Amino acid sequence: MNPAEESRKRRNYDAFQSSRDRSISPPPKRHASTVRGRSEREEAGTLSVVNAAAPFTLSSDNGNDPSKSTKQATNPQSRTLFPSPMQLNFVEQLPASSNVDCVSLGSILGDPMIRECWLFNYLFDMDFVMRHFDQDTRDLVQVRVVHGSWKREDPNGIHIEDAARRYPNIKVIKAFMPEMFGTHHTKAMVLFRHDDLAQVVILTANFIERDFRMSQAIWKTPLLPLQKHASSASDPLPPLGSGLRFKHDLLAYFRGYSRNGNATLPDLISQLQNYDFNAVRGALIGSLPGLQTPDKLQPEQQGRDGQWGLPALKRILSSITTNPDHSADSERSHIVAQVSSIASVGEKWLSTTLIPTLSTTAPTQKPLPKPKISLIFPTASEIRNSVDGYGSGSSIHIKTSSPTQARQLAVLKPMLCHWSARPTPETLDPANPKPARQTGRGRAAPHIKTYVRFSDAATSKIDWAMMTSANLSTQAWGTGPNARGEVRISSYELGIVVWPALWRDPASPRPPTMVPLFRSDMPPSVDRERLGIDHVAVGWRVPYDLPLVPYAGDETPWCASDPCDELDCMGRVWPGYGR
Repeated sequence: MNPAEESRKRRNYDAFQSSRDRSISPPPKRHASTVRGRSEREEAGTLSVVNAAAPFTLSSDNGNDPSKSTKQATNPQSRTLFPSPMQLNFVEQLPASSNVDCVSLGSILGDPMIRECWLFNYLFDMDFVMRHFDQDTRDLVQVRVVHGSWKREDPNGIHIEDAARRYPNIKVIKAFMPEMFGTHHTKAMVLFRHDDLAQVVILTANFIERDFRMSQAIWKTPLLPLQKHASSASDPLPPLGSGLRFKHDLLAYFRGYSRNGNATLPDLISQLQNYDFNAVRGALIGSLPGLQTPDKLQPEQQGRDGQWGLPALKRILSSITTNPDHSADSERSHIVAQVSSIASVGEKWLSTTLIPTLSTTAPTQKPLPKPKISLIFPTASEIRNSVDGYGSGSSIHIKTSSPTQARQLAVLKPMLCHWSARPTPETLDPANPKPARQTGRGRAAPHIKTYVRFSDAATSKIDWAMMTSANLSTQAWGTGPNARGEVRISSYELGIVVWPALWRDPASPRPPTMVPLFRSDMPPSVDRERLGIDHVAVGWRVPYDLPLVPYAGDETPWCASDPCDELDCMGRVWPGYGR
């Protein structure tokens, strides 16, 4: 689109916005528990209870839905029920029942209290992003765009630089890209507000309009206050999963953007240091380009200096105690990976590096059975029938044409499962131990990336869950160790890992349980009764249907480079990506 056309569309959009009835009174000062005055659509995309990282008391903020608020406020079990720490994105083209508790971009950026916004991503449409700020304050918010499009001819970089000229409040920062095949794939926001609160947001979407018509994940810290007492560098390293450790690792991650010893993000780091992260629950999992030698560092040094990619994930998972159901049917855990891109990684990396890392647990008294591994990836049929049809498929990648790629596909084939599944009479039977659990999001093609370890074969309880920008690639997670024990990472990535013990109630003798959720972020009390849970329960919003449906013998994953002659939901054929 040429600049004149972009300018015309922007003027039309602003004219439309200004024609709407809207109060121009300045908003009242708002705090963490007060987020009101949103439009009906934005309200539908906000969480109906307090953030999952809040202390062990729940309150409700349900906008114009008093029935929800009354029900939750009067339910004596609400003090032991915690909402999913991960939320899904609001997709306008889906029915309301599929968007319950989902989050829109406008519900995050549209708050007029935001004074400064740091945006990290791979792809940007800055006109799309700027439209989501509050219309009265969007020209006042200091926007910092961090990207990795360093090549002069890169269209993404050209667009960002052009937007910075048209929006004087945008400042562009290029991430240092030392690896030839690496990308700046981190997707995050850091928001600083006029009321001296801050918030960190990690997501899986690029900042382009098409991505928000696909299934995405969003994780947010609660609104963070200024800290009362500064920490000291000599303080003991906080435990993984704590808010203090999250802050430590996040600052280490942003320091990793330095080039030749020169800080790239000093303003961001200096501001974040002043905030209190105690309310955060979760372990940061990131990737920074470069070589690591994890086996040559002492544990304390690994923690303080930062450890990234698969070595970091192994360290996190080795601190998590699994809680398998010891019934005859459920002794084997089930790890489900769900990604939007599968690179040519090779059988050796899968079998000797990735799968052993995902299978890591805290030390146990007796060996655990090896977990079952499943990999969710859409087929051409699922892409064809998605909201954007074949257009969604341009963001979902696997290559299968070369002999090496074909051999890799043969290794993956037994693990591959569908993104969405139609229920059968058997799974609809209430007496079935594996009843159908539908998300209602099958038509929102998956750009989301999640990795979950279910405790049991029935996928009814969860040992740990992760959402991240990292797909299945050595660039994102790191290569296997070389002869010197070095692991090479090429890309920037960012995610969060959570597990049930982070919600432990000191007054309860039993550990918390994490349960999968569908169409809602809050564990219903009926699930507690069905699963025999009489203690703290925290949810995890599952983006795909359960039980999983493996690929049939003749089914193959969607491959964007292959042409498709069958018409999609918009009546189009697919010529093949790049053809």
